[in-house]
Amino acid sequence: MEAMLEQVEQLPALLAVSRSSLVRDWDSVTVDRALEWARYFQHLHDRFRTRPRLRQALGRRLRRGQASTLLGFSHLGRCPQLLGLALLENRSLPPAACRRLIYSLLQPAEADPEPRSLLLLARRKAASRLLALLPSGPQRAPEEPQVQAEAQLLLSRLREERQEAEPAGEAAGQLCWLSDVLEQLPQPRAFRVVAAALLLLRQGTGTEQAGNGGRDEDSLGGNQESATGDERGAEQLLSWLLGNPERFSAFCLFLPGSLLASLAGRYSQLSRLYLDLLSGWGDHLLYDPLQGQWVKSCLEKAELSWEELRERFLSLCQASVLLRRQTQAALKHLKARDGDFEVCGLSVWTDLLMEIEENLKKESEREC
Repeated sequence: MEAMLEQVEQLPALLAVSRSSLVRDWDSVTVDRALEWARYFQHLHDRFRTRPRLRQALGRRLRRGQASTLLGFSHLGRCPQLLGLALLENRSLPPAACRRLIYSLLQPAEADPEPRSLLLLARRKAASRLLALLPSGPQRAPEEPQVQAEAQLLLSRLREERQEAEPAGEAAGQLCWLSDVLEQLPQPRAFRVVAAALLLLRQGTGTEQAGNGGRDEDSLGGNQESATGDERGAEQLLSWLLGNPERFSAFCLFLPGSLLASLAGRYSQLSRLYLDLLSGWGDHLLYDPLQGQWVKSCLEKAELSWEELRERFLSLCQASVLLRRQTQAALKHLKARDGDFEVCGLSVWTDLLMEIEENLKKESEREC
């Protein structure tokens, strides 16, 4: 058992070498040996996936062999794909070794539970090349396709981790895995990916529910199971996002108000905290009678200007009828808390409510 654990501990090193320039010295025999090790790790995964104690032991030993916790037990089941993808993307791999790699991937072992592994690798490789070739310019947000692709990959991995963890009763470890993955990304990129993933989850649920009209009970059961899985995925993403106040504040500062309003309209727990956050930021604005406008009282605390705060609240009111009612109710409560003044310049909430209601009135008149 100890020998097997020591072997598993070497997996991060194997994957690290496959991505490095050291593969320039590899030949066909080395490629075959590396793939044999990958298939051996896959065999361990298939053998112990339903044995919680052994899963945990293998996972702990695997994490011991790496600086971060990006790899877990579930990665053992995808070792041939992980190794093959790393080598295919490594320009240092000599031509002879590369030909041997492609031949091995085209001729998977008969017992290979993933006979379409080459197809998966090819799809991922093609997707990465396509994203790199997409034009960027002022007419299109340059990171939008990449963010959508990364969000879809993140959701796929969440589903895979959930399927791996649930039979062994390790659901609590999924949030730790998600945190490890997201914290490896720069915050702006992680925020974009999480926001896109949350929108995809809610859109996917709505689409499935709308299309259930003529399907049989088995199909309905599958859709319900998928919807339940999506809800769990959303809960995990929201737990990561909302569990840290500083992270959530940075998330709301970085993303545009229109996107945050879309998320708030889909997730009530997010909308409540977002309104509380906006309320706290508004409390740090002071009225300057010389300028005749609201200004930041303290640069360290007042995160948004008057114009930015107004835009955020207006975006919430424009997102949906329900969110507009909630936002107006929150503003009226804050206005009453400040003394329920009807004169401009005495309460930021009075002025905000008056401007937002005036904007909504003008929009309604234009629609009529």
